[in-house]
Formats: sequence, structure tokens, C-alpha cells
Amino acid sequence: MMYQAIVFAGTTEGYELCRFLSENQISVYACVATEYGSRTVEEGPCLKVHAARLGEEEMEELFTEIQPEIVLDATHPYAAEVTENIRTACGHTNMVYQRVLRDESSRRKEAVYVESPEAAVEYLKETEGNILLTTGSKELGIFTALPGFRERIFARVLSLPSVMTACAKLGIEGKHLIGMQGPFSMELNAAMLKQYDCRFLVTKDSGRAGGFLEKAEAAHACNVKLVIIGRPLKEEGISLMECKSILARKFRMVRKSHVTLLGIGMGSRETLTIQGQEALERADLVIGARRMADAVKLSHHQVLYEYRSESIAAYIASHPEFEHVVIALSGDVGFYSGAKRLLELLGEETEVICGISSVAYFMAKAGLSWDDAKVVSAHGRHCNLVSLIRHHKKVFAILGTADGVASLAEKLTEYGMGEVILHVGENLSYENEKVFSALARDLTKYQGDPLSVVCAYHEDHVPMHTTHGIPDGEFIRGKAPMTKEEVRTVSLSKLRLTKDSICYDVGAGTGSVSVEMALRAHQGRVYAIEKKEEASELLLENKKKFAADNLEIIKGSAPEALEGLPAPTHAFIGGSSGNLKEILKVLLKKNENVRIVINCITLETIGETLSAIREFAFEETEVVQLCAARAKELGRYHLMMGENPIYVITCKKKA
Repeated sequence: MMYQAIVFAGTTEGYELCRFLSENQISVYACVATEYGSRTVEEGPCLKVHAARLGEEEMEELFTEIQPEIVLDATHPYAAEVTENIRTACGHTNMVYQRVLRDESSRRKEAVYVESPEAAVEYLKETEGNILLTTGSKELGIFTALPGFRERIFARVLSLPSVMTACAKLGIEGKHLIGMQGPFSMELNAAMLKQYDCRFLVTKDSGRAGGFLEKAEAAHACNVKLVIIGRPLKEEGISLMECKSILARKFRMVRKSHVTLLGIGMGSRETLTIQGQEALERADLVIGARRMADAVKLSHHQVLYEYRSESIAAYIASHPEFEHVVIALSGDVGFYSGAKRLLELLGEETEVICGISSVAYFMAKAGLSWDDAKVVSAHGRHCNLVSLIRHHKKVFAILGTADGVASLAEKLTEYGMGEVILHVGENLSYENEKVFSALARDLTKYQGDPLSVVCAYHEDHVPMHTTHGIPDGEFIRGKAPMTKEEVRTVSLSKLRLTKDSICYDVGAGTGSVSVEMALRAHQGRVYAIEKKEEASELLLENKKKFAADNLEIIKGSAPEALEGLPAPTHAFIGGSSGNLKEILKVLLKKNENVRIVINCITLETIGETLSAIREFAFEETEVVQLCAARAKELGRYHLMMGENPIYVITCKKKA
């Protein structure tokens, strides 16, 4: 049988390459030196295992017979002779050769390098657990400086009478003194490590002749820390992930990575769930904004710093070598998260693991329940926090700027709510976490951290009406005209506002319609256009009274005053000063689909409006005449006093 790749394994990286290739239906011939190695990697339809040491000539014969497309050398870093034989054999047979190095993370896990026996002792002083010492008897005396050496050290030395006597004089004897003559197999080394329950194996970099490779393999198999006296070996080659990337392109692999959207909590590793930690252990690629990725990345991870959903999806699709991908998202994936868009792009088979949300973490820290709190985010989005705080006892908000707390406190104070208690949380779960409470009026100059949240507690909140229809008497009145409650209620109903509407109130007067718009479209914006100074002043007073922070007063006449404003989704025209057609023209230019409600009192205005509807070819129109009367007490009788009849005209270009 012909094989597309030959892998010289014997290491974790080698076994992983065999699995990676065979699972992708690439036929692979795996060469391992021992029967132990053959038990580590299982044969399959696409994987053949050969367990025997090969010399250079045997390698050349194998390459000539199989004719692989690539030869991968993933042998142990200290199997220098084997590596040289593979490289030479590939040169003689014109094979593509690639050296696969141990990842830096693997090296750190496997071994600690020290310059001298004295340095080894200093390192071991900071550890606990038994030690298999294989450096011989010559320098054994140095290790007696290790506290508790008689109990911790198991020294393997030559079985000569003089050596045994010298060791006994140093205080190492009985079961702690192992007199044996090498060579030692990997299996025997492993058996000794297990027999004496060792956590460390100390050796010199003695190469193949000194049995170094067998010691290293035994330490790896037993999960024992290898302490090497001597400088680490320097090699040239590529990492495991780089090799997988090359193989994926070479063999045109088509596979879909297992992708996990992981809510990482506040950011510190301590707030990860166990399920999240397990996902990170499996992952070979972590993607996220720098703060999130750095918070959870492990030593074996490849990392991509990216937060744009489209770029993330494209990168995963073009890198099939990554089998398990974790996308790190702050907090909880279902709480103001980028998970929604990622799921649309990556597909429903994407795994989703929730994290601890900032609201749950912070409210617990502050000692507050949040089942009765209004929860919003002001991070990177418009949010009328002031109005929400006016109408709710508790409002939790994610901020996002260093002056976020001060800005909110200043507005609350401006709107007469300086006594509101602000519970503030910054850098949640990090070492510099800060949680405190203060009155809003005392925080107007506060400079904090952008990574912050706040819970406003307003004991004297005013519950918002379920529907529009604020009584006329609640508005600050003057000589300026005001749209009465009944007309205002019908007109707002016909507007059909949404929470994020962008509204115009043309000819706003005292601002009764503007205020009700602002309270209903609390995540949008309202622009009150008024040319009279007295009316503008009343508008400002009513804005403050009702904490309509998303209401902006525009002084001037329409249509000129509309020019610099953003495109409206809804517009109410209570007064046009004879410029109705020009106003409609500007509105339609800004948004052809704008929904418009016009109040008409005079017959002339009705005629002008109907003419404009025909001229602009509105497709959805409705004309309602509203006649309202209010009872007035006269002695013990009530007389109905009629209000001026109003025409409420609704028009929209597209249905």
C-alpha cells in the first residue's frame, strides 16, 4: 500500500500528527522505536504503525518503497542521531522533509533546565515530592544540601562497593539507594518512578549513550517533572500547529472546526465555569479581543486577537488545521454579547457556553437583588439612563468610558435627582476591583475606569404610565399653545412609535408631545423644533421635569431648522406656519418611509394637507376628526364644554 505521509513519532506531537492525518483520510505510515510507542497510537484504515528502530539505510529503503509525499520528523528533541538519519535518508531519496519541534509550552511542561547541580538543588528547595536522582555518585554530596534529602531523594548509582559505601556516609542508604548497572529502558525508568512515587527526575543531558531519551520518555509517560542539568538543545523546525497548517493546505483538507462561544465572566480566570475551563483545555485556538483572549489563553493555545464577527468567521473557515476553537466573549453570551451575530455566521452547530454576567456578579457584590431592576447597556450605544432612573427604583447599566459615572451623576443632579444612590463597580473580578456607593451629587467630578458598571437606586422614583396620556396639569404651562391630552393620546397612537424611534416634533409649543415621544422612544432621540423663545423656555422646563434627556430642543423655523438633523423615523407636525409642503419635502428627502402625523385645526390647513398628500403620492393615509368635550361643574350640574375639533391626519409613503 502507498502512503501519503510518513511520520516518525515517539512524542506527543508525533502521535497527534498521526491522528490528525488519519482522521482526515490521509494515509500515514507511523514509525515508532518501541512497542510502548506502538501502544500509544492505534492503527486504523488510514494508519499503519511500524514499531522498530530504523537505521539510515533502512529508512532509505522504506522511503523508496512507499514514496510518500512528505516525511515528518516528530522524534524527541534529544534523539539527535535519529533526526540526522531521517534528514540524510530524505536527501538521498529526494523526499520532502519537515522537522516538527516540540511547542514551547510542551518544553516548559516537560523539563526544567538548570546550569549546575547546585542550581538544581535551589530549584528543588521550592518544591515538594520524591526525587529520582540519576546523575551518579560523584556529585551526590551537593544534593545533601536539600532539606529532607534523606526522605526525598532516591539515588540510582553504580553497584560498586566503594560507591555504595560513599553514598551511605552521605546519609543515603536503604531503599533510597539503588545500585544498578545500565542501560535502562523507558519501561524500567517508568517503573522506578512509580515504585518510589517520584514527582521529579534529575538527570544530565547525556545524549543517547547515557540513556537520556529513555529517561525523558519515562518522565513524560509518568507525568513527572524532568530536571535537566545543562543547556537546552536548540533546533530549527516548525511547531505542531504550523505543521498542521501546511498539511491542511498540501492535502486540501476540508473540515469544519468545533467552535465554542465561551462567556468568560468578568475577565479573571476565577470566574470561568468548569465547563468553560474544560473547553479551553481542549482548544487549540482562542479568538477574542485582546483583553478577553489574554485573560483565558493557555500555554498551548494559538491566539487570534479579533472581535469583528465577519473576520472571525472568515479566519476559522480558512484554517481547517484548528480542530477546537474557542471564541472568548466577556460576561455571559446572552447578555449584551456579540454571540448573536457569530451564531448567524457560524451556524447552529456552534457550541454555546454561558458565563457569569456582570449584572449577576456585581449585584451580588453590592448586596442587591436584581429581579426588580431595569437592566440596560450604555456601552457603545445610546441609552436614556436619566429617564429610566426617574421611573425605576433600580437601574443596572453597563458603562464604557472613564467619565461614565461622572457624566451620569452630573445629569441626575441637573434633573433634580442628586439624591439617587449610585452603586459603582470597576474592574470586576480583577485584582484592582473596586465596588462602592455614593450619592449622585457627590460623584459629578469622579474619574473612574472605563471597565465599569453602575446600579442607580432611586427611592423616590415615579413609575411610568403604561400608556401615553400624561394629564395636561402635569406639564408646566405658559402662553404657548399645547396639544391637549385627548388629541395628544390619539396622535401618539397613530404615530406607532418604537423604543428606538428618531422623532421630530415640528412646532413643539410647550413640548407635551415631545416629552411623551421621548418617554416612549427611550432608546431613540426626539428633536423638538420651536421658533418662539417663550415656548423654547417652557420646553426646557418640561424636559427637566420629566427627565427627558433624549429630547433635544432645536430653536428655529421649519423646514430650515430640520436640515442638520438625522433622518427621522416618525414626525409630528403641530404647527407649520404655512410651510407644510416644504416641511414634508424635507422629511421625505431624509427618509422616504417616515411616518407622519399632522394636527389640523383650520379648514385652510386641512385643504393644504390633503393637497400635499396627493402631490407627494402618499400610499397610506388616514383622516380622523376628533371632537372632545369636557364636563364643567355649574352649581350641582355638569355641562359639557366642547374643545375645538381637530383633524388628525396620518400619512406614510410606503405601507
